[in-house]
Amino acid sequence: MATKSAPVVTRLPFAKAQTELGRVARRAQRNKEYFILEEDGAPVIGIMDADELEDYLELRDPLVQQHIRLSNEDVRAGRTRPAEQLLAEIRANIRSTTSRAQKNRRQK
Repeated sequence: MATKSAPVVTRLPFAKAQTELGRVARRAQRNKEYFILEEDGAPVIGIMDADELEDYLELRDPLVQQHIRLSNEDVRAGRTRPAEQLLAEIRANIRSTTSRAQKNRRQK
């Protein structure tokens, strides 16, 4: 399993970020870097890739949090199965449904 490296967080004065906004935005998107913009040395705002921000916001949704909690309970209780088993069941259901549809067409 690959290990994740620590996120790159760059602190910039707000004024400098304004003049280099295009470069900062590209680095955030392409390199998945994070930026903390500071005013007089105090953190004011952060910049991150939009896809990651959307993921973060989705995780704050109470309904999503409830689904994650329930999923974790299922895992702890052993109410899970390997993905390969689930895919095999789906494929079998598709084959069965296809066979029944073909049989019904022949009977008509």
